[in-house]
Amino acid sequence: MSSERTIVHFDLDSFFVEVERLQNSALKGVPVVIGGYSDRAVVASCSYEARKFGVHSAMPMAKAKMLCPNAIIVKGNMGLYSKYSHLVTTIIEEESPLFEKASIDEHYIDITGMDRFYDSYSWAHNLRLRIINEIGLPISFGLSINKTVAKIATGQAKPNGEKQVLPDEVQSFLDPLPINKIPMIGDKTSQILKNNNIHIIRDLRSKSKQEIEKLLGNYGIMVWNKANGIDLTPVIATHQRKSISSEETFEHDITDLKIIDQVLVHMTEKIAFQLRLSQKLASCVTIKIRYTDFSTETIQKQIQYTSFDHIILATGRELFTKLYTKGRQIRLVGIRLSNLVEGAQQIDLFNDTNEMINLYQALDKMKKRFGKDAVHRAAGLKPGSEDAPSKQKPT
Repeated sequence: MSSERTIVHFDLDSFFVEVERLQNSALKGVPVVIGGYSDRAVVASCSYEARKFGVHSAMPMAKAKMLCPNAIIVKGNMGLYSKYSHLVTTIIEEESPLFEKASIDEHYIDITGMDRFYDSYSWAHNLRLRIINEIGLPISFGLSINKTVAKIATGQAKPNGEKQVLPDEVQSFLDPLPINKIPMIGDKTSQILKNNNIHIIRDLRSKSKQEIEKLLGNYGIMVWNKANGIDLTPVIATHQRKSISSEETFEHDITDLKIIDQVLVHMTEKIAFQLRLSQKLASCVTIKIRYTDFSTETIQKQIQYTSFDHIILATGRELFTKLYTKGRQIRLVGIRLSNLVEGAQQIDLFNDTNEMINLYQALDKMKKRFGKDAVHRAAGLKPGSEDAPSKQKPT
């Protein structure tokens, strides 16, 4: 275990809820649930007041209403949340030597060596106060020797608090905590460990690395390391991708709208899957058409943030119909998604039923295992496949 690094983890508290409270003060101090209004929808986020009743993210809305019938349900506004996330990131970028935006409401900052000039805790404290004062959102931080310990410390500091874990305090801090406090330990792994009488981090640490590896496979090595306060994962400053797109050029210029629609379906499935893989969402769809004379036209539309095929496809078809000049021969068709944001897993819960989310998760699991073309809509064409007409080829 090394004490050479100094990592701060910042996490906005009940981010979606608190942004809504900035818009509507009547929501302060009462149970708030963010998500769709339908009983078939799921909870995207909830306030601490709602959590006291057992409500949590990804729970079916019907169950949340049953547990907390007095909760105020808010549809959610990803454009607004993205705006506030950007405001927080701008402040962190101005103040920090090296930071990584881990999600829409989380940042890691590497301030290693800063203690030669400033007290690390005071620096993090002042940055937190600046965010609270300028943006008006509650935020917590954990400060320690690596990402894992810092993130766990943030969880212990919530809500709206601060926690520093010094190098010689790491093990005494971790040991009494439940094993599910370790990042990436889900319900399934937690149950396996509990079945083997491992309930707190001290229990896990008392086992040898080989014992945990035998229990959990290669994943067990990482879990054992985290329980021992070991995490060498660096803070990586990444450049955010601005857009994602796909185009198809036809071997012969065509006017067959059925074929064009099939290609549009396939391209949409491909780029939407890439969005979900990278845990991003898009709020702008652009359709591009190049005619036989090489003249090129585009049209775009703003939509609610999503990474779901059916929403993007419906918008793409609508835009194509508006843009296309009937009877003109098409050389190329393309679709582009832009205005990308992070935090996809919980954001997708706003408008969609639990069944729809489960369907996409199942499809993505198959694609990850067997390849991106393992399963697709019957209406879509995979360019170059036996089902595709010979007059088409991918760019």
